[in-house]
Amino acid sequence: MTIGSLGEFGLIAAITALLPRDGRTLVGVGDDAAVLAVPDGRVVATTDMLVEGRHFRRDWSSGADIGAKAAAQNLADVAAMGADPIALLVGFAAPGDVPAGWARDLVAGIAQECSRAGATVAGGDVSSAGTVVLGITALGTMAGRDPVTRAGARPGDLLAVAGVLGHSAAGFALLEAGLTEPASLVAAHRRPRPPYRAGPEAAALGATAMIDISDGLIADLGHVAEASGVRISIETALVPPDPTLAAAASALASVASAAAAPSAGTAPAPAPAAPAPAPAASGSRLPRPLDWLLTGGEDHALAATFPPGTPLPSQWSVIGRVEDGRGILVDGKTFQGSAGWKHFW
Repeated sequence: MTIGSLGEFGLIAAITALLPRDGRTLVGVGDDAAVLAVPDGRVVATTDMLVEGRHFRRDWSSGADIGAKAAAQNLADVAAMGADPIALLVGFAAPGDVPAGWARDLVAGIAQECSRAGATVAGGDVSSAGTVVLGITALGTMAGRDPVTRAGARPGDLLAVAGVLGHSAAGFALLEAGLTEPASLVAAHRRPRPPYRAGPEAAALGATAMIDISDGLIADLGHVAEASGVRISIETALVPPDPTLAAAASALASVASAAAAPSAGTAPAPAPAAPAPAPAASGSRLPRPLDWLLTGGEDHALAATFPPGTPLPSQWSVIGRVEDGRGILVDGKTFQGSAGWKHFW
């Protein structure tokens, strides 16, 4: 059975049957608009799109993984404001020949990730399209806290991160090379797991600025530096080593070496006159683990700045500081190369 054979209202009914509700949803799916209870009096809202072939591939990821990823990248933006996620509005468009079971899996993945974040799905829309497109709006509540924006970092502040860095980018590189190990990195690309509670936690601790790492640590911290009028200095020695990233780099190097080896009966290429240069800091076919950490996006970790001396919980790791000046420094130097994901070529 396909979603085309179900029809618009049959698809909506199938989706609705999979969605839980909570007490904050006063009017949910099935009416002209949803009505949510937000006692704080302020609503945090964000929206994002995922387009097949640009943000996900159905041959790489299951419907459930794609749904969870779509929910995660929006719910993480709410958490990055220091807010509690409460609900999603989901727009879904797809070709009519998409299997109905795949669409159900997609919705199940969205519901699973909402459950992780303490949110629900309050409504949405469905339509036909030439490829699968998801448009998601996430809503949240400040629960009495002040929002944490990108514009409050001050010289002297600590820079800290919560969540993993570089895992999704490494998983993407593995999939692109036809590899599936380390499996944890491939899973991280297919279904990132943002540290949702770390956002409200940071707000309660007095975070001065915060951002979701969606495009890459350097790229996104660049937004904080610009909005705050400061310079942010990253110290890579403070970033905890990650053996899984090293394993991924080794696996990719082995594949590249095998591909470059001359076939039987072919004379080897002459040795270079000088040692070959190391892979570029960014954009290389064989990135180092540090490149993934600094420029890899879609892990949806949170980066925040805190007043000096702030005692941070264990899920937060200090990796640098805020200084007078402008821009981003990595180990005291301006970073050379692409800082992260670019949405337009």
